[in-house]
Amino acid sequence: MPGHPLKVPAAHQVLAVLGYLARQAGPVPAAAITRDLELPRSTTYQLLTTLAESGYVVHLADERRYSLGVAAYELGTGYVRQAPLQRIARVPLGRLVDRTGDTAHLAVLHGREVVYVIEERAPGRPPLVTDVGVRLPAHLTASGRAMLAALPAAQIRALFPQPDAFVTRNDSGPRSLSALRRLLVETRRRGYAVEDGEVTPGFVSVAVAVLDHARYPIASVATTFPRHPTAAHHDERVDEVKRTARAIAHRVGGRAAE
Repeated sequence: MPGHPLKVPAAHQVLAVLGYLARQAGPVPAAAITRDLELPRSTTYQLLTTLAESGYVVHLADERRYSLGVAAYELGTGYVRQAPLQRIARVPLGRLVDRTGDTAHLAVLHGREVVYVIEERAPGRPPLVTDVGVRLPAHLTASGRAMLAALPAAQIRALFPQPDAFVTRNDSGPRSLSALRRLLVETRRRGYAVEDGEVTPGFVSVAVAVLDHARYPIASVATTFPRHPTAAHHDERVDEVKRTARAIAHRVGGRAAE
């Protein structure tokens, strides 16, 4: 009828399941979803199966539990991944280049890849593979590692379910889930991510994730510079990248990874 919006029960149920999973501290069993949302058991499993097929839900078979999938994460952060994020980040990124003299870039996570959305090239520095629009394997880049380190373990398992998910460049980088986990543990301990020659031989990158209000990584700030025999000014570079990540996070109501 005019003036009355059409209600689609299945759509409301899908949104209810996604909203419920988003509010949980971790993966939950289907029985909890059925109970808390007062859904028929068969309906719950039908919804979860459909959502899992489209990537919005991950079924952790060993635990018999369900959690949000990568597609739900991408949908939830889609707004800040697009033009608003680029407009917000461009000035802080330019200041990072001015302070360090290194090329800086902003990347977002898309599945198992990072997509570079801004590159601010330092004067006199050569072009890098991190041009706008370029996609690279997340587990090989500092930008990707910074964001992966901020994701729950269940999402890491969902992103890298098989050994063939670990592509390499220059014959380096983690080649198994256990190796990636060790690298991400070290990244969290250190407070920033590092990539040394795994993308471009002779160049090092350091990166820090930008987290939203729910502590999910919406982007990462990185700077890339030629490898030198000494690590002069390395700490200063890291401090500047963290400072830039905090500035961008503040503008989107989030925080930088620590």
